[in-house]
Amino acid sequence: MKEFKQIAEWMSRNPDVGHDSPIVSSLPSPNFEMDGKPYTSFSTNNYLALATSRRLVAAAQRGLDKYGVANCESRLLGGDLDVYREVEFKLAHLKKKSGSILYATGYLTNLGALSSLVRSPLICRAYGFRPTSRMTYAFFTDEYNHISIREGIRLSGADRFTYRHADLNHLEMLLRENDAHSKIIVSDGVFSQDGDIAALPDLLNLAEKYDAMVYIDDAHGTGVLGPNGGGISEHFQCYHERLIHMGTLSKAYGAIGGFVAADEWICEILRLTSPAYGFTSTLPPDQAFAVSEAIDMVTDEPERRLSLWENQRMFVNQMLSQDFEIVSTQTPIVPVIIGDDCASDEFARQLRGFGFYVDSVKFPAVAKGKARLRIILNAHHTREQIQALAHAMVVVREINRVPSAQLAVV
Repeated sequence: MKEFKQIAEWMSRNPDVGHDSPIVSSLPSPNFEMDGKPYTSFSTNNYLALATSRRLVAAAQRGLDKYGVANCESRLLGGDLDVYREVEFKLAHLKKKSGSILYATGYLTNLGALSSLVRSPLICRAYGFRPTSRMTYAFFTDEYNHISIREGIRLSGADRFTYRHADLNHLEMLLRENDAHSKIIVSDGVFSQDGDIAALPDLLNLAEKYDAMVYIDDAHGTGVLGPNGGGISEHFQCYHERLIHMGTLSKAYGAIGGFVAADEWICEILRLTSPAYGFTSTLPPDQAFAVSEAIDMVTDEPERRLSLWENQRMFVNQMLSQDFEIVSTQTPIVPVIIGDDCASDEFARQLRGFGFYVDSVKFPAVAKGKARLRIILNAHHTREQIQALAHAMVVVREINRVPSAQLAVV
């Protein structure tokens, strides 16, 4: 107990260390209310504004009417509703795979899938499986991968090798020098703090060369990237038997949950060996109804995605014309570099005075000296809102004398 009390006392003396989350009275679509005041959010992951759409709410209501508030069972023990199989079928079709498996959240998906894949031979021994030889495993992970990936790999107990962000030469060197029987390259599809897209075709080329698999976390790409919202594979028109897709249902799809889409035999192994799937309740039925509807909406209402990308291009052009330093122009995540942690927090605070809610992202989420405003565009932002935000950012920059800079990375 003593060390926990010491940490608590230290945190009380250093209030900037903690997280003072604002209490909101409505959810951003992208407009919302906080502390009795209206704001426009440029931080929500509700990319297509589906979460509050009438069609999605109606779908969730059908789930509530049919099944009630929650599924209190494991899917292995009487809780495997037909709607879950329907969603899994749609997700497998979306990713052009023969199977998929649902988890309760995206974070839990990475913890459950990554920790279980390499332990499956050991777990299957309890059922009578006897491998013909002892296998060794190694993960190769981008240094900017989401913490859920890092935690899932840590829980696996397998060897882990971290390559410099998007550095394919470094990754190849690590693959070439490693003699593990089974190698798994793991990468975000869209990196959440930088907004850049992983070079999936190149990752798959390396996987082919070094007999590896590629596990891609397409949380920010599913529903957003590609002509039909199919994600990073559709974006690159790149499909491969070595590819395992992971995705979340709480961003573009506006609901909750996560999934893995892969060859059916991989999904069946996860159903058998992943405690995060079998030893917990899954997503509530109303959310499964909502996800099933959301997958259809992304196809049926392409104007949402078109509007999102029009807004992204407009904001990027506004930032470039005003000489802001932005990290990437590839996705609706457009990080604007401020530099100092305190300056970034103050910039975000002053933007709230103009009615805009923007996330200030700082260490340890990003490197020291690289604090940023992470601007996330939304399908329902108006031209007037985007122009007003750009104007407010210029005003706040002048007030605080934040230096202008050129585009860092495209």
